[in-house]
Amino acid sequence: MSMAAPSSSSSEPEVMMEMNMTPLIDVMLVLIIMLIITIPVQNHSINLNMPTNSPPPLVHVDPIVKTIDVDFDGTISWDGEVMTLQVLETKLTAVAATKDQPEVHLRPNKLVAYKSVAAVMAMAQRLGVTKIGMVGNEQFLNQ
Repeated sequence: MSMAAPSSSSSEPEVMMEMNMTPLIDVMLVLIIMLIITIPVQNHSINLNMPTNSPPPLVHVDPIVKTIDVDFDGTISWDGEVMTLQVLETKLTAVAATKDQPEVHLRPNKLVAYKSVAAVMAMAQRLGVTKIGMVGNEQFLNQ
């Protein structure tokens, strides 16, 4: 792109070695404009056939809840009935075998050893109980 100073010895002009890009750019711009004009307008909507009737009312069914209490000395009770780990295991096996499992609420006492609660949770997991949760956790806030 540099311009060479004309030499005084030759009378002929030098040949230009660079391509003139201006006509190519003009042609490309015209082609882009033509392409933009000829593309159909995109419509980003989808036609849906929505139902015209009102939906049926939702039936609210209260879930079945089974409560496991673990007392401060490790005593386990199922819905208020005191039992051993073996009896609890049969109850949890029955819960895990049902198609629509009831909710199992585990309510530990504030003073119970962690190993007692962990044993119940591990047993429930091993037997396949999926709807288990801890309740009464607000007692642990002010320790």
